[in-house]
Amino acid sequence: MAKKRANGEGSIRKKPSGRWEGRYTQGIDPVTGRAIQKSVSAKTQAECKEKLAKAIRENRGVPLNHTGDYTAAEWCRLWFETYSKPNIRYNTAKGYEGIIEHHIIPAIGGIKLKQLSSIHIQRMYNDLKENGRMPRGAKQNDKPLSNTFVRRVHAVLQAALKQAVKERLIPYNPCENCRIPPKDKKEMTILPPEKIGRYLQEAEKYGVLPMFYLELSSGLRRGELLALQWEDLNVKERILTVNKQVTRMEGELDVTEPKTKNSVRKVALSQQAVDLLVQEHELHPDNPILFPSPRTGGYWSPDAVSRINRKLLKNAGIEEHVRFHDLRHTFATMAISSGVDVKTLSSMLGHYSAGFTLDTYTHITNDMQRGAAEKIGGFMESVTAANTPEPPDPPEQGQCKVIPFEKVG
Repeated sequence: MAKKRANGEGSIRKKPSGRWEGRYTQGIDPVTGRAIQKSVSAKTQAECKEKLAKAIRENRGVPLNHTGDYTAAEWCRLWFETYSKPNIRYNTAKGYEGIIEHHIIPAIGGIKLKQLSSIHIQRMYNDLKENGRMPRGAKQNDKPLSNTFVRRVHAVLQAALKQAVKERLIPYNPCENCRIPPKDKKEMTILPPEKIGRYLQEAEKYGVLPMFYLELSSGLRRGELLALQWEDLNVKERILTVNKQVTRMEGELDVTEPKTKNSVRKVALSQQAVDLLVQEHELHPDNPILFPSPRTGGYWSPDAVSRINRKLLKNAGIEEHVRFHDLRHTFATMAISSGVDVKTLSSMLGHYSAGFTLDTYTHITNDMQRGAAEKIGGFMESVTAANTPEPPDPPEQGQCKVIPFEKVG
């Protein structure tokens, strides 16, 4: 009798010959509708278990009605629904879906997956970069797409084709031979430090000083800021726990997990920030939300907070176009300029690595390096000047020194 194992692990039995056999279901035959059974065999039970587990791993994820003759469009949609969408945030999923439907499929969707080549993909990238592309049925967009967006298209397609390689649908990933455009170099906008005081004065008049003060002193993402609850603040230790975010899903506000696992973090606050948060909570002690909407008592809408930011800028007479997200950049810039090390800042911002933080704020670190180089140069100049020996006095003119010598012989 076959030994029963957990669902998805197959079954094993000892045959009359003394060998062990492992059986598992690979999928469903698309013609007959019957299960496709596969088996492995080995001399020992342990060896059979190992071979069975390996076979299941290698075949896991192959669609049940898999025929292997997908078009690029069919496979990208299947990959998105099966592997990508269940494991990413709602807004990220919408972005991936848009890339697949509006950019990848119109360009290469009709090509058989097995016939898809690096040339097809490279031409698509070039066309997106030069001409842009719009959804089918709309007018062609003449505006070129940014390097950043083309790189995003590449990332989605590369992930889909990587899975196709794992499932042995194609022998290699044709994306790997393509050349993608370099990263866009964009000037980062921040709220000028000399104008922060005016900005916060307007925030106080508007009744949102604690929220915007916290943003400028912590660099939280907008959704993270709006999702905070009173219980997330440890007043005594001055520690704020970040573990959720407010986002809009299909027109409705929803509280979800943060952007990434690194986004779950603890952020230390200044005493002034804590005092403002305590004052804010005292205005609505029965509401668990740290910054409740005065209109609904629930969470603020992210769009509403962005509109308030624009009003504060206008009322403060600040001409720079500063988005709400740029307040996060402002915090990071001030932190680096004040000497906060990149690793500490990275953990405060919830970045996945210090390298990403360094790359994002490289313009600041470059300025700091130049300043450090000037300081080191000045120090070395002073040191070398102090240790330089004085030149010897020149010989006096018109005088000769007579050196006597003994007569020899």
